[in-house]
Amino acid sequence: MAALVLLTLAGLFSVFTVAGIFQALAGWREVRRFAATAPTTTSDLPPITLLKPLHGDEPLLEAALTSVCAQDYPDFQVIFGVQREDDPAIALVRRLQQLFPDRAIDLVIDPTPHGANRKVANLINMYRSAQHDVIVIADSDLHCAPDYLRRVAVEFAVPDVGLVTTLYAGLAADPGLPGLLGASAINHFFLPGALMSRALGREDCLGATMALRRETLERIGGLHALVAHLADDNVLGQLVRAQNLRIRIATTVPATTVPEATLGALFSHELRWSRTILSLVPFEYAASALQYPLALALPAWAFGAAAGYGLWGAALYVVAWAARGAAARGIDLSLGLTRAGRATQAAIWLLPLRDLLSMAVFLASYASDRVEWRGNIMHTHASDENPTTPEDEPDPAPEGKFVP
Repeated sequence: MAALVLLTLAGLFSVFTVAGIFQALAGWREVRRFAATAPTTTSDLPPITLLKPLHGDEPLLEAALTSVCAQDYPDFQVIFGVQREDDPAIALVRRLQQLFPDRAIDLVIDPTPHGANRKVANLINMYRSAQHDVIVIADSDLHCAPDYLRRVAVEFAVPDVGLVTTLYAGLAADPGLPGLLGASAINHFFLPGALMSRALGREDCLGATMALRRETLERIGGLHALVAHLADDNVLGQLVRAQNLRIRIATTVPATTVPEATLGALFSHELRWSRTILSLVPFEYAASALQYPLALALPAWAFGAAAGYGLWGAALYVVAWAARGAAARGIDLSLGLTRAGRATQAAIWLLPLRDLLSMAVFLASYASDRVEWRGNIMHTHASDENPTTPEDEPDPAPEGKFVP
């Protein structure tokens, strides 16, 4: 009887492992299709205002912001925003203004809170200084190709497009173990997963880049409609789709910095990310455990060995590792970002550890709904209007200023 139970468990985890192998290969296929997509073409390149909310210094920040200011685009304004007079990012903005004297680079210093989501509050303060009717909101740590804005802007030529977003890859700020693991999670789980979701009919807004016309933004209630929500990108996408408008993914893949230098910091970051996704799409999140075939193959191997079939379990593990490695390296080569220095290449030997860490994050995400982001404590299942924040956070002053 015991042997039958062990074999049943080994078979169940083997099925999960095989499903994970096929998912990894399917994700690689979707990345190859995306990489082969011809970009939209149009001669209409409208003026753009790019909003870049900042919060302190962070690894590779200067490189990321420089890539934005150096865009090959005929007419665009960059607005950087901070919420403190002593924010260290201000000095960097000043240097960029000197480095690009002919570029319209503005700085807004405004601590007005508006609501629980401090990033959106920062954007609201910046938005008042926007000069153009196409608004691009991009994360501070985004490293962009010179044609990033062009690739985003041309998508508005497609009929019924209300919002343009982008995929993103992971670029480790530190070559150590945490950076390699963090970049792999983005490049080999998130990126192909987002494309597979798209292939299944979902049109999600991916928060690293959110571009829309001023008219569309004001029709959905402006940025104030997002300030009470933790997952502001998801809410923005839903509001745009509710207007019967489509969300397009631009044919450019910027990179986001993976700043973590310790495994603890990486685990905390990925746990916040996972708990947010769990609160938004619980069924899809539960199914995402199949993305980790190397973690799933271990209990299949262990139960099989206990029942006398250890060699079979070992062979399955080797096949899973080979499939994960081929998919990861194939994704890197398909996008070509590692050659351009805008992504960290897959470390094939780390894939077993990467899957185990991902599974640990997955299981821990069910233990609580508490998330922490840049000093703010929020709860994914709490009332959106009343998330908690640190008690020692000083009350911001009611007024801010625009500093050109």
